[in-house]
Amino acid sequence: MNQDMIAALRELEREKGIAFETILEGLEEAMASAYKSWWKQQHPDLDEETFGVRAKIDPESGDLRVWIQELERIEHEDEEGEITVETKVLTEQEVPVTDEFKGRIGAQTAKQVIFQKLRDAEREMTYEEFAGREGDVVTGIVQQSERRYTLLDLGKVEALLPQAEQVPSEPYRNGERLKGYITEVRKGSKGPQIVVSRTHPGLLKKLFELEVPEIAEGIVEIRAVAREPGHRSKIAVSSNEPAVDPVGACVGPKGSRVRNVVTELRGEKIDVVPWSADPATFVANALQPAKVREARVDPETQTALVIVPDYQLSLAIGREGQNARLAARLTGWRIDIKSETQFADEQRGGPRAAAGQVAAGAEPLPSSAPLAAEDPTAAPAGDAPDGGAGSGAGSAPPAEGAATKAEDESAATTAEGESAATADEDEAAASTDDPAEETVVVEEAAEEKAGA
Repeated sequence: MNQDMIAALRELEREKGIAFETILEGLEEAMASAYKSWWKQQHPDLDEETFGVRAKIDPESGDLRVWIQELERIEHEDEEGEITVETKVLTEQEVPVTDEFKGRIGAQTAKQVIFQKLRDAEREMTYEEFAGREGDVVTGIVQQSERRYTLLDLGKVEALLPQAEQVPSEPYRNGERLKGYITEVRKGSKGPQIVVSRTHPGLLKKLFELEVPEIAEGIVEIRAVAREPGHRSKIAVSSNEPAVDPVGACVGPKGSRVRNVVTELRGEKIDVVPWSADPATFVANALQPAKVREARVDPETQTALVIVPDYQLSLAIGREGQNARLAARLTGWRIDIKSETQFADEQRGGPRAAAGQVAAGAEPLPSSAPLAAEDPTAAPAGDAPDGGAGSGAGSAPPAEGAATKAEDESAATTAEGESAATADEDEAAASTDDPAEETVVVEEAAEEKAGA
């Protein structure tokens, strides 16, 4: 060891960020171990358990000093019968370091120790760098993609993207850049292991923090996130300043901000809704883009009854119940969705029509409108309309009911002459086009059925 070696270690400290003291301590341990082996070769009659070696390197000059220690092994037995061995230093004597040891043996030992300490120190620094970053988003390059996992190169370390944290609809190609949400950092035999996710709701939240300066500054706050990875997500946002629109801030000019997030999530649809301290208002906002006529909440049972227009029923429920399911997760309330017709029938004491009912975290529900056959007052199956987005309780639409009544009147007066039949057909066409008249015709038909 000399001053040139000390200067090289100082340079490593500046370039690699490894503490000089750490490398020096490793060198001292390695030199002591190497000198012990060399001393044993010079004195074969010595017992390795009865002597030890302590080495010290001067941090300024690089001079190496060595001490031979006389050791004593002391055994202790605890209450459970386990024996522990303690080594005690009796004496130590400094010995000169020969040129033979300083040459080939010392150089080879120093080289191995320096490389090993470099690897260990880099692993430790990498672990400390990422240990406190759980919950952050990192960008990596896809290095290897297999069925069970995908590896991302983060520069100093590789991140593991397990199959359970992958979005099934996302293909991962070698060489492309990919963002991941750090869920776990743990120490491994070959360095720190970083586990990232593409399905975690925190990924969506962090992406909006990166895109929206108002969120990073604390002006806009993300209150809740509900996500079905690869399909659709909902976030509820609020503003701490009345002059700032939280939804507009997240959407951005011409939708630029939310579009960047959608692009990063490979086309996943995102609904940004305003958060409200009023549960009824929050539940109604969570069902967007559907328009809600009224929302009633019961805090005791944590349920919400939502009434929507007939033509908005299927939109409020969503495909396979997706919209209602995400709204329930976002709000934490059990949501019961009914159309205006269904709610009106229940208020009049009529038959209970089917409705969309979703609880927070529930499985997908089929988006189904009630069948006409379930309602005894409904039209026959042959006259029932096709169930669409606006089909409510299952009764025939007013326009079709008016047309049927007018056609019956036209058929009844056919024997009176062609002029009377023509007049009745004109009345039928007029009643179908006029909403006010068709409502009267349906109400009369309902009263006749009720009287019967």
